[in-house]
Amino acid sequence: MGLKAAPEDQALLLELQEFDTRLQQLAHRTRTLPEAAAVTALAQEGDALRRALAEQTGVWEDARTELGRVESDVAVVEARIERDRARLQATSSVKDVQALEQELAALARRRDELEEIELVVMEKVEEHETALAATRAALDGLDSRTAEAVAARDAVLGALEAERVHLTANRETVAGRVPAELLALYEKQRARYGVGASHLRGGVSSASGVALNATDLNTVRAAAPDDVILCPDSSAILVRTAESGL
Repeated sequence: MGLKAAPEDQALLLELQEFDTRLQQLAHRTRTLPEAAAVTALAQEGDALRRALAEQTGVWEDARTELGRVESDVAVVEARIERDRARLQATSSVKDVQALEQELAALARRRDELEEIELVVMEKVEEHETALAATRAALDGLDSRTAEAVAARDAVLGALEAERVHLTANRETVAGRVPAELLALYEKQRARYGVGASHLRGGVSSASGVALNATDLNTVRAAAPDDVILCPDSSAILVRTAESGL
C-alpha cells in the first residue's frame, strides 16, 4: 500500500520546496558573488605586483652592487693618480718623470672611462628606483582598494547569511508540521532528483514544466485525495490543489 497523507499536509510540501529553492538560490549567489570575485581579482593583482617588486628589487640591488664596484675602481685609480703625482713631485730622474707622466695619462684615461661607466650605472640605479617606487605606490593603492572590496564583500555575505538563517528557521517550522514519513519521502526525492515537491497547476507539473499526458492525468484523477503520488516527469511528490485542473 502506498504512502498516504492528508491533502493539507501534502500542501505543506509546496511551502517547504519554496524555502529549499530560495535556499539553493541563496547558496548559488553566495558562491558566485561579484564582490567575492573582485576580491579574488585584487588578490591576484597583488600577487603579480609583489612578484614584480621582488624582481625589481633584485635588479636594483644588482645595479647598486655594480655601481659600488665602479665607484671602488674609480677610487683606486684616483688613489694611484695621487700617489704618482706625489712621486712625480719628489723625483728628479728624467726617466722616472717620463714613466710617471705616461702612467698618469693612462690613469686619467681610465678614470674618464670609469666615470662614464659610473654615470651610466647611476642612471640605471635611478631608473630602477623609479620603477620600485611606482610598484610600491601601486601596492599601497591596491591595499586600499582591497580593504574596500573586502568590506563590500563581507557586507553582502553578512546580509545573505542573515537571510539564510531566517529562511532556515522558517523552513524548520514548516518541516516540523509535516508527517515524518511524508517528510522523509520529500527529502529522499529532493536529494535524488533536486526537487522534492511539484505543484500540479492546470495539468502542468511545476517541477518539470511539462503538461501531464492524458494517461497520467487519468491516473492522478483516479487517485484518492490522500494518496501520495509522484510526478511522472520529475519524480517529485505531485501536490494537487484546487488549481490542478482535475
